[in-house]
Amino acid sequence: MIAFVTGKFVYKSPSVVHVEVNGVGYEVQISLNTYSKIQQLDNGSLHTWLHIKEDAHTLYGFFDLAEKNIFVQLISVNGIGTSTARMMLSALQPEELSQSIVTGDTVKLEKIKGIGKKTAERIVLELRDKISKNFTPTNSSALINNTLEQDALNALIALGIARNMAESAIKKASSSGPSTENLETLIKKALQLI
Repeated sequence: MIAFVTGKFVYKSPSVVHVEVNGVGYEVQISLNTYSKIQQLDNGSLHTWLHIKEDAHTLYGFFDLAEKNIFVQLISVNGIGTSTARMMLSALQPEELSQSIVTGDTVKLEKIKGIGKKTAERIVLELRDKISKNFTPTNSSALINNTLEQDALNALIALGIARNMAESAIKKASSSGPSTENLETLIKKALQLI
């Protein structure tokens, strides 16, 4: 398996990039998301995933690991091929896609070309639990902004406590008084409120 390629971007288009690595040119299929991030770069690294079929070996490239991970999860869903997964990552940012799956927003998924109602429902059904384990919303109104509170939230989630329950407990613990100025105290207080 080719995990990543680092080299000169010899040719770039919204769907394909040619990366020269020590005199060898790799043709790498990319999403619009990755293209927007490498558009101004002459050199760089792409995380890759090699798709081997009977008649072709196709290399897919991603600017960051989050995009690669969601791609690999999408193609594990019955009926979602590499082209559809790439189309989904071109239509939505990896974070938006993850959030849509975790929240069960099938309407947003259906707006992507090639995704119907049944496919959107299957994606949510098969991936919601897998993605929610590692998903941290970035634009959620429930997201805690304070660094101390964010650290406490991450700790509670790591302990296996559901995100919404953890957020609620941390907010209650924080508003209950000034005795929560250190992380350990805040976590203990939040645990008592769960």
